Amino acid sequence: MKLRKPVLCLLFVTVVSPIVLYTDRLRSFSFSSSRDGFVADFPTSSVGGDSRQLNLLPQETAAALKEPVGVVYTDNILESSSTREDSPKIRQLTQEAHSGSLEHKSRELAESNWDKWELNNPIRQITDGAREEKKEPEREASEERVDSKKRSKPMISLQTSQIASENVEIKQEQQSRQKPGNIRGKESVNSKARGENNNDQMSMPNAQIRYMKDQLIRAKVYLSLTATRNNAHFVRELRQRVKEVQRAIGDATKDTEMPRNAYEKLKAMDQTLAKGKQIQDDCASMVKKLRAILHSTEEQLRVHRKQTMFLTQLTAKTLPRGLHCLPLRLSSEYYALNYSQQMFPGQENLDNRQLYHYALFSDNILAAAVVVNSTVFHAKDSSRHVFHIVTDRLNYAAMRMWFLANPPRKATIQVQNTEEFAWLNSSYSPILKQLGSPSMIDYYFKMHRATPDSNLKFRNPKYLSMLNHLRFYLPEIFPKLNKVVFLDDDVVVQKDLSGLWSIDLKENVNGAVETCGESFHRFDRYLNFSNPLISKNFDPRACGWAYGMNIFDLEEWRRQNITEVYHTWQKLNHDRQLWKLGTLPPGLITFWKRTHPLDRSWHVLGLGYNPNVNQKDIERAAVIHFNGNMKPWLEIAIPKYRSYWAKYIDYDQVYLRECNINP
Repeated sequence: MKLRKPVLCLLFVTVVSPIVLYTDRLRSFSFSSSRDGFVADFPTSSVGGDSRQLNLLPQETAAALKEPVGVVYTDNILESSSTREDSPKIRQLTQEAHSGSLEHKSRELAESNWDKWELNNPIRQITDGAREEKKEPEREASEERVDSKKRSKPMISLQTSQIASENVEIKQEQQSRQKPGNIRGKESVNSKARGENNNDQMSMPNAQIRYMKDQLIRAKVYLSLTATRNNAHFVRELRQRVKEVQRAIGDATKDTEMPRNAYEKLKAMDQTLAKGKQIQDDCASMVKKLRAILHSTEEQLRVHRKQTMFLTQLTAKTLPRGLHCLPLRLSSEYYALNYSQQMFPGQENLDNRQLYHYALFSDNILAAAVVVNSTVFHAKDSSRHVFHIVTDRLNYAAMRMWFLANPPRKATIQVQNTEEFAWLNSSYSPILKQLGSPSMIDYYFKMHRATPDSNLKFRNPKYLSMLNHLRFYLPEIFPKLNKVVFLDDDVVVQKDLSGLWSIDLKENVNGAVETCGESFHRFDRYLNFSNPLISKNFDPRACGWAYGMNIFDLEEWRRQNITEVYHTWQKLNHDRQLWKLGTLPPGLITFWKRTHPLDRSWHVLGLGYNPNVNQKDIERAAVIHFNGNMKPWLEIAIPKYRSYWAKYIDYDQVYLRECNINP
């Protein structure tokens, strides 16, 4: 009996009393349930005298889920401030929790921040992903309110911050999947893969294929560097990625032509290149290698340009098989005709000054046919138009046969042979004498011994043809005419040209469209101003003009003795020191201060070399000119311009079908 009381006291002290104290301590804990799960508020821990509240997950009340104290949201990324700076506040909250008031205080803070937590809850970001676009305005307003208060809030735990960051990345990937195959819909994911913001770059047209080509260049650099080349595993992986990217690009020129898995190949290559960046950290080696690649690429470009120029010039000199067949076929037909059948009607109109006369010098039958057909097609009265065609002896019969078989409505046709001009000989014409000189023959046919010429176009054999220089002898060819319109054989007429004869040239000899719009069409582009004869007599910035559609006043030509002016300058240029070959440079000199500018709508040039001629200018022009190497009857013609020329040819004509000439 005496021992029972001490035993009971000992049991009370060692067992019952701790249970009572522990039960009393549990009353300060708050447990609640919500729609999103179960949350417990754990007691305060004290380590080294620093009391901290352990908030593993946001607190909840029985009514709704509340925002935890100390959470700061900025641009969908959780930010934290130093917990040691806020430790007095935490100690105060801990003491209030021990006194039974922590639950009340946290409820007040949570209710004041409920809206912000609802918008930034990382769990809700996943479950409410479908409603993300509807909440966008609310999120922006909420982020501004939270950002203004972020300095007064304590830090959230590292674990919650990591969860939120992962959820933001998941949301970005979900948005990127809404537009599969479209590189612009994947800007956010692509920026993350490259570690930079590429919104501006990815908004560019065909940005994906351009970026993949850049990747191939970077891969080539890494494969050539010593540090990365010694890593066999990396080299194998990089070569595999290069093959995948090359297969993905293939022959594609647009993003829309890329395969569906191209973007995955792009990301995989980016990851491999990132490994190479870690292996090779020597910037000097990278710069040196890139400079070497740039120098090599520029050298290759120079070689390819030179080769392209040579092949283009070669193609321009080559006569297509069909155009070689056509004159042979026509000549045989012409010589089978009797004399009366070989005559053109309307020969009485050839010297009639009241009609509209055209001069056309060509050895290309099909080209001459287009010039005549297009002019007659747009003429208001075709019977008032007379075409004087001059060709060489080789094509004379074929040219006559073509227009006998294909008369251009009511227009008058005359075909002449250069052999008929008895006055045209080397004693009268300096250019004819020069064309037969040994130096000229050596220049054209013995180029290995001649001085190299940087401009290959001057070696075109067309400059050897006298047909190219007859334009300076119009008064001698047409002694009874007062005005004539000169047309090149590579033009197409799109409007009635009869208005040219009513233009007042104001005592000038030549009426032409000026070409000042482009810097390379000024005098210094064609003439050698280092020669004192040129620099003393002409202005290097003077505006050039176009040969190809010109109105010439032959009476004024004779009065000013223009042919003699031409002969004088040709004799001075016997060694080609004033200008190279061609007809435009001597034309600029001969008609210097004797040219009347015509409205630009009369004549538009560039369809034989410029693929970017303004479409409105083409449609508005009376004459379009295929000057350049890309003639419309050649395979190298610019496709979008070819139809302007081809529509004036009847490809069902028997001679064209026999020679296999097709559109």
